[in-house]
Amino acid sequence: MQKLYEKTLKSNLIYEGKIFKITSDDVELSDGYKTKREVVYHTGGVVIAAQTDNKIIMVKQFRYPLKEAIYELPAGKLDKGNEDILSAAKRELEEETGFIASMWEALGYIWTTPGYSSEKLFLFKASDLSFKGQHLDTGEILDYILIDKNEVFNMIKTGGINDAKTIAALMRAYKL
Repeated sequence: MQKLYEKTLKSNLIYEGKIFKITSDDVELSDGYKTKREVVYHTGGVVIAAQTDNKIIMVKQFRYPLKEAIYELPAGKLDKGNEDILSAAKRELEEETGFIASMWEALGYIWTTPGYSSEKLFLFKASDLSFKGQHLDTGEILDYILIDKNEVFNMIKTGGINDAKTIAALMRAYKL
């Protein structure tokens, strides 16, 4: 059986921005083969499956790389440093939807694209909701929509929802 590791020989910073940085690394595989890896290092984030009555709170926003507006669960990035993930989830839910929850359940985490990125998203289920008032960040434009839970799962089945983090969080939240 092959040993599963890769040794970094050299790492070059290509780009560093507010949310992520990119390196181009020279690596040696466990069989001695040398190659390059381009890696996106991301601060990570949170995703919240929030339900009130039999409706799931979704957001719809324009995603520039896709050139279209898509349905997603409320989500957001962790601030650089050691931001508490539950605090981040509470902040994002309130900012994007105006809802606060008194019941929170951690659902673990997912790696979004482990072939080239370190992005790690922490998943939560939120319930026992009350509306406080939406307050989006500057430059954040989105609508929140309450959609019947059965309709959300139908949208996933029929291709109306294709966002991986949303599908993963809903799968874990509702144990599908």
